[in-house]
Amino acid sequence: MRRAAILDGVDDVRLVPAARPPHAWLFELDGVLTDTAALHARAWKEVFDELLESVDRPEGGPHEAPWRPFDAVVDFERYVDGKPQAEGVRAFLASRGITLPAGGPIDRPGSHTVASLAGSKSARFLRLLASDGVRVFPGSIELLEALRAAGRRTAVVSASENCRAVLEAGRLAELFDAEVDGVLARRGLRPKPAADTYLFAAAKLGVPASDAAVVDDATAGVSAGRSGGFGLVVGVARRVRGADLAAAGADLVVESLEELLL
Repeated sequence: MRRAAILDGVDDVRLVPAARPPHAWLFELDGVLTDTAALHARAWKEVFDELLESVDRPEGGPHEAPWRPFDAVVDFERYVDGKPQAEGVRAFLASRGITLPAGGPIDRPGSHTVASLAGSKSARFLRLLASDGVRVFPGSIELLEALRAAGRRTAVVSASENCRAVLEAGRLAELFDAEVDGVLARRGLRPKPAADTYLFAAAKLGVPASDAAVVDDATAGVSAGRSGGFGLVVGVARRVRGADLAAAGADLVVESLEELLL
């Protein structure tokens, strides 16, 4: 079984080479190509903090729970990052002992349903995207252009329902042959660590998983690539330790996409 080599320390992880370069490359968006995680975390914090301040306190309940503010680092990564929005809402609320009705797409902001919170988050994220823009990580455009020049096919795979808006803001939209976003994933595709979204992207490109590479920055995404039988799984160690990505099944761990250009 192919495994990532770990050299001179737990975070110095390099490639055990694949037999040949994959024909297709599938990229997570947030955290791999673009630095939009901070915008997502800010939008979630605004929405959840408003909710936490408005819910009724149970009689006799501890003063500090469940009204601790949403932690834009710990709570974001633990409960909502990389998940479909409704699932992330339910996961965070459950951590605070709060249950809300599912609601529906016509729910107005402030109606205290899972659907209304998800909708509010999307609206706030788009406002932040419009006002602050999006940072594209160094090497992202160069790598995509190099792959396409070499005849490789490319796809972006994201749980975000705003994937297209982020791609357009970062001028990345024309560099992909296929997109799988949160809207499409809601149609029966299981979220990571299940491999469904990556397998669907490979199918859209007409390439078997064994001839495709997955590039992800989270252990759940790396696990999805490994369980899906992809020919190469690359972990990008931005927020997660390289050793953890290797343990999740990465064949190669890099700190920047610029390293893949080599």
